[in-house]
Amino acid sequence: MISDLNDRSREILRLVVEAFVETGEPVGSRTLSRRLQQQLSPATVRNVMADLEDSGLLYAPHTSAGRLPTDAGLRLFVDGILELGNLTEADRRAIEERCSASGRSANQVLEEAGDLMSGLSKCAGLVFAPKTDQRLKHIEFVPIGPGRALAVMVTDTGLVENRVIDLPMGLPPSALNEATNFLSAKLAGNTLDQTRDIVAAEVRDKKAQIDELTAKVVEAGLATWSDVSSGDGVLIVRGQSNLLQDVQAMTDLEHIRALFSALEAKENMLRLLDAAEIAEGVQIFIGSGSNLFSLTGCSMIVSPYMNEEERVIGAIGVVGPTRMNYARIIPMVDYTSKVVGRLLGRRDAG
Repeated sequence: MISDLNDRSREILRLVVEAFVETGEPVGSRTLSRRLQQQLSPATVRNVMADLEDSGLLYAPHTSAGRLPTDAGLRLFVDGILELGNLTEADRRAIEERCSASGRSANQVLEEAGDLMSGLSKCAGLVFAPKTDQRLKHIEFVPIGPGRALAVMVTDTGLVENRVIDLPMGLPPSALNEATNFLSAKLAGNTLDQTRDIVAAEVRDKKAQIDELTAKVVEAGLATWSDVSSGDGVLIVRGQSNLLQDVQAMTDLEHIRALFSALEAKENMLRLLDAAEIAEGVQIFIGSGSNLFSLTGCSMIVSPYMNEEERVIGAIGVVGPTRMNYARIIPMVDYTSKVVGRLLGRRDAG
């Protein structure tokens, strides 16, 4: 705990971490003694660093080198020493303007947020949009050519899904409007699974006020969205190449590959969202200190975004090297998640 460190140890840990974030290189006692506000000899600084190393907060990558923070040291710094910076007006404006540009679907808003996180942080941007049990707001069938139509579904969180379906032979032009009207009357805030069950029961019991061909359109439209209710969710990752710029060895590259493989796994995406939902505000996972992705070399900063009912509907974050600029990125992720939640909530209300 940070309270276990005296002021001298705390200050030296802070300087080591700040040097690590700035350069990625070990820092020695002589350099630290010059940066300290209080006058301490290099020998005294070495003694303090040795104590911090014994506590598992620093380590020496080479015998004669300076020290670097361990993942535990970074965790302690972020939790107890870090002073968060303020977002610049330019960053706030970029986030507001790029996310809220008119004419964008909810999917495009989320993709733009991922691009923004990547561009502003110089790391990888991460957006997770879950789809479990989302309620439907609108379904429509739009003709796009002979024998084909676009089935468009809008959820109550504003996410838009489009699927191309094949139409049965001999379908009259009016049937797509009939299928749209029929489904619209069945939605009433139901989930996709609930709507599918209602329609299947009505068609089976001959209670549906539609003909056989129109019923086939409805069933095809609902069936093509089976993945939407599977609970896997959508993971948007932008700027993976940013992580490769800091790679020092092939093992680092393998860690990064493994990280994204883990992120794409269904159970880890759901655990990520659960972790963001349970805790309030921004969550920070640092290297091997996180049991979420037992990997070293990367940190993740994640914040949930909510709809107007204060219900968590997804998460936004940044993945980068453990020496990322926490002071700048944490408030950036926090602000973007609030903007996206507000935009999707406003879209929902409309």
